[in-house]
Amino acid sequence: MLAMSTEKQGGWSMYTALYRSFRPETFDGILGQEHIVKILKNQIKTETTVHAYLFCGTRGTGKTSTARILAKAMNCLAETGERPCGVCANCLSIKDGAFMDVIEIDAASNNGVDNIRELRESVKYPPAAGRCKVYIIDEVHMLSTGAFNALLKTLEEPPENVMFILATTEVQKLPATILSRCLRLDFKRVPERILKQGMRDICSQIEVRISDAALGLIASNADGSVRDALSLLDQCISTGDKTVARDDVIDILGTAGEEIFVEMTELVLERQIAEALLLLDRILQDGKDVRQFMKDWIAHFRSLLMTKFIKNPEEVLNMSSENVDRIRKQSEEIELGFINDSIVKLSQTLTDAKWSTQPRILLELCIVKLASDLGGAPAIPVVAAPAARRPASSTKNSTEQSNAGEMTADPQIKSKSAVKRSASISDIDCDRLWHAVFEDGEALKGSFNLLRVGTKLKEVCEDCFYVEASNEMMETYIKENSSDLEMLMEKHTGRKLRLECTRNIVSGRDESGKTAEDLADEIGNKFGIHIEIQ
Repeated sequence: MLAMSTEKQGGWSMYTALYRSFRPETFDGILGQEHIVKILKNQIKTETTVHAYLFCGTRGTGKTSTARILAKAMNCLAETGERPCGVCANCLSIKDGAFMDVIEIDAASNNGVDNIRELRESVKYPPAAGRCKVYIIDEVHMLSTGAFNALLKTLEEPPENVMFILATTEVQKLPATILSRCLRLDFKRVPERILKQGMRDICSQIEVRISDAALGLIASNADGSVRDALSLLDQCISTGDKTVARDDVIDILGTAGEEIFVEMTELVLERQIAEALLLLDRILQDGKDVRQFMKDWIAHFRSLLMTKFIKNPEEVLNMSSENVDRIRKQSEEIELGFINDSIVKLSQTLTDAKWSTQPRILLELCIVKLASDLGGAPAIPVVAAPAARRPASSTKNSTEQSNAGEMTADPQIKSKSAVKRSASISDIDCDRLWHAVFEDGEALKGSFNLLRVGTKLKEVCEDCFYVEASNEMMETYIKENSSDLEMLMEKHTGRKLRLECTRNIVSGRDESGKTAEDLADEIGNKFGIHIEIQ
């Protein structure tokens, strides 16, 4: 690593950004790309380098830096040891951008046929100062179709001692004719562990104390990009403080602490929509970014998911043990379905917010949906009896009682089982509830379709439900799948109920008037099988 430097402009010093002043100058300084470094080192050692390379990968992973280091290695004057040495005249000249035989081209602004024609003319001349003339074409996917076609012949058979290094973040936009002429090297995202260590080394050089929690937060938000990580670190130390804590990083990022997401999730679980929207308003008034809030809330639900299955998730979640304890306590009260539904809906909202001028409204709508749906569990009105079956006066009275109960309820009372709804037993329409159960059951097992013709939900009590089978075969099938049926009933009623199965056959016929043989024929025709009644 290099020491942080300044550039003098007109008698005063201009600060150099960290990602520039600490740019690696040799292969050993490249972070997280060991597979590429190994290939290039071996090719330089054995003198088997190719005439055209394609470096592809996400932003800030070291493509341009590696291209420059490879250009140094091809022109390094060191006679012994690994190349590049980083200290010879050619290496220092390339570092300063003054070496005549290393030409960097920005394809975004030089993307026409005329620009490539000029390049084709210049490659005819031999190297002026070094052994190899190297052309580094950055963002090569920005070239026009005509420019690509003009480059093909030169790229396939360049003159002796000429090397092309193409770099791109969108390799899928390159023509197959270009891809087939290059040695492709894919740069991967740098792991957070390596990013943290790299930033820790830089902070020690510039004499800045930074906590592990702050480093972890910067690394997670960098999303595998070294440049993004150093840019965030640069913002954090620009205040002039020699100590950087996690709260300082949170203020810079415009995000919120973990306790905010715990509280927001709790309010959604308890269906306190008004309080959740007011909390969001306070967060955004403090200057937090709404899109960043959505990203971090999704990360919070991921943390809830991890703590459900991992015993010691501190390393995976990159947070303090205190925050892990908060998340673990909350995850024990939440069903997996709610976590899944929340991640899906928030991710969709975040995608929509990228193209919206009103992302806050989208997030507020998402909060309302999450609190209303609660993990996708069907609301009781799906299985409630139609209003026409009850007297009008009874419906009116019950509505008035319900409204009165809502107005007089203590707003401080919180339900710890808010993910599930409790159903009034007397209000359940058994036919519609049973239909909903075997509709969901068919997603688990195709054979649940048998329930349509041979069973009937007779009654739902406080602790059990009674299913009537029309014949012995149906009774056996119900008992064999009792655990699945109890699970589905719990999902739709909000109660853990025990299955009780009975058989009602009168003179060999079920309530629909069909005999066991009739049912066997009907089921056999539906599934293409033969059923014999013994």
